[in-house]
Amino acid sequence: MINQHISLHYNYTGKLSIRNDTEGAPLDPRTAVFLVVCSLIVLENLIVLVAIWQNHKFHKRMYFFIANLALCDLLAAVTYIVNLLMSGQWTLHLSPAEWFVREGSVFVALGASIFSLLAIAIERHLTMIKMRPYDASKNYRVFLLIGTCWLIAITLGALPVLGWNCLEDLPQCSTILPLYSKSYVAFCITIFISLLLAISVLYARIYALVKSSSRKVTKHSNCERSMALLRTVSIVVGVFIACWTPIFALLLVDVACGNKKCPVLLKADWFVALAVLNSAMNPVIYTLASREMRRAFYRLVCGCLLNGATGCKQNTDPSRSKSSSNCPQAAEQENPDANAQNQTNTSRSTQCVC
Repeated sequence: MINQHISLHYNYTGKLSIRNDTEGAPLDPRTAVFLVVCSLIVLENLIVLVAIWQNHKFHKRMYFFIANLALCDLLAAVTYIVNLLMSGQWTLHLSPAEWFVREGSVFVALGASIFSLLAIAIERHLTMIKMRPYDASKNYRVFLLIGTCWLIAITLGALPVLGWNCLEDLPQCSTILPLYSKSYVAFCITIFISLLLAISVLYARIYALVKSSSRKVTKHSNCERSMALLRTVSIVVGVFIACWTPIFALLLVDVACGNKKCPVLLKADWFVALAVLNSAMNPVIYTLASREMRRAFYRLVCGCLLNGATGCKQNTDPSRSKSSSNCPQAAEQENPDANAQNQTNTSRSTQCVC
């Protein structure tokens, strides 16, 4: 049964005529491609989470934040899959509450991603200011920041269903999101852009601190590893900005443009697809820019392939997680002395303040 509220808003913004063209084809080729890409995003970020969980050397503050970012990317892909499956001919059959949940979940994933990037920048900045090595006893700060990120993101995504919408005020409705108020869209975009600017300023400050304290930093044996991780996260932020700027700009046009005066707003799916594609790029960035993460990925994938018949079973023993995997390495088997020496060198590595 068609919901009259949904139909009225989609007809007012001009999106109803577009959806009528695809009424009988909910799974058109474009949607199928998007579903395949989103499935790959889920798989990629799931590998990131498993790699961090199974390797105890990744059980550190910075990697906890990276794991949270991977979780945000995974959920972003899942929510977009749900959004695609509930779109098309199903949209007009949703209740307003169901529509708000469908769209709000995407806002929650987006908000959590941006807040996670801000939390990473804050953590790196605090570490540089204090000039202290890693202290595992202070992991509570990590989970406090992560919990705050999710709390704010969920609150932000729930505002429309709590009343900040345009159900009784059609002229104030967004074209891209026909039940969302333009004031709410403008509020969210302002927050997100402000957060990205704050993240950029923090990273600029971090690099300035690294440069000014280079003499102290070079005394630590693990500095190169920490700096590589810092560069990796910076690349993640840059790619995030590049992928999300088009949709942010389109939403700003949506806020400023009158009803049915900007046809480009009816092509928002491609802008959203570019934003979701960002979630597929982060695991690739980790693999290319971090040698430790790359090794963990290779071991995990290799173990899964070799044990595909019986299931992927990685060795999670804490005492052996740094050196063992199901991917056999002939060089280590043939030269146990060299392997033991590598283990000794790894155990001597200490954390840097970078």
